[in-house]
Amino acid sequence: MARAEYPQPVGDLIEQLKRLPGVGPRSAERMALWLLQSSKAQPNGLAESIQHAAASVTSCPKCGFFATMEGCPVCSDQARDTGKLCLVEQATDVLPIERSGAFKGLYHCLGGKLSPLDNVGPDDLRIAQLIKRLEGLAGVEIILALSSDVEGEATTNYLMDLLVGYDCEVSRLAQGLPAGGILEHADALTVSRAFEGRR
Repeated sequence: MARAEYPQPVGDLIEQLKRLPGVGPRSAERMALWLLQSSKAQPNGLAESIQHAAASVTSCPKCGFFATMEGCPVCSDQARDTGKLCLVEQATDVLPIERSGAFKGLYHCLGGKLSPLDNVGPDDLRIAQLIKRLEGLAGVEIILALSSDVEGEATTNYLMDLLVGYDCEVSRLAQGLPAGGILEHADALTVSRAFEGRR
């Protein structure tokens, strides 16, 4: 006796959902069945939203953040402090900084970080675009907001060396113990940076 399987369209939907990050086979199956069976699901609206976003959202040619034909919400904001430029790895890194309300300047998304093991070198990042931007920004402060892992540190060091010859001040985000963190659970590098960044 043949084992019962989902019809081909359901199987195809499950396969597509499995491609999403963090979604395994069981989660993909649950989502697919909910989309097909729930009265609250609006699969046509979801499909249209995905297609519209894919067709209309692009990367800002200037900063690398998400943009549409109307432009980038950051670069088009006239109230931004053009004397500060925050470098981040990915466009998604802009959002936590924006939500904090701590930074009102401009951004530059590198599109990743240096990783020789993954064959990601300086030419694979948006470093050339950064240098081009610096030619029009005299005396700007560049704030390096990159991750503190090995690749992030390598990228930070590379950029600090690269930017020495430009008319800019380079700083990096303070690193150390998080709010509510317990000292006994912190690693040596975190404690060291907490002391270096003390104020």
